[in-house]
Amino acid sequence: GTTTRRFVGHTKDVLSVAFSSDNRQIVSGSRDKTIKLWNTLGVCKYTVQDESHSEWVSCVRFSPNSSNPIIVSCGWDKLVKVWNLANCKLKTNHIGHTGYLNTVTVSPDGSLCASGGKDGQAMLWDLNEGKHLYTLDGGDVINALCFSPNRYWLCAATGPSIKIW
Repeated sequence: GTTTRRFVGHTKDVLSVAFSSDNRQIVSGSRDKTIKLWNTLGVCKYTVQDESHSEWVSCVRFSPNSSNPIIVSCGWDKLVKVWNLANCKLKTNHIGHTGYLNTVTVSPDGSLCASGGKDGQAMLWDLNEGKHLYTLDGGDVINALCFSPNRYWLCAATGPSIKIW
């Protein structure tokens, strides 16, 4: 296919991108330690810098819940950050991981997120209350996480295997 748009603005490698549920916005996370919010025409509408990650931003995701519009990010600084999409300000810092983070995912109803990385722990966070819920042992580095469409299962790519909780 043909490239229809090129989004230029990050100064280092982009590690993650995600579409909003209404297909009107794109969020990106980069090795330049920034999170950028774009429209579909390739115009950068906002760069998150205040209280941003101190290391690479490895994964960014929109919540599918339009009544609570947020972005969730994680990075090599071991933090999961929740951002208010209305003003791009930090809402919550989730602290608990002991190694760099590779992945974050949001449940289909937008009530939970899960994060994982070097420490092999999948941590579940309550996005409404802003608190830690559970820690699940992946047994190896967690490279990717996703919720099943019905919200009841969490799937992890961990080392050479796949785990489902």
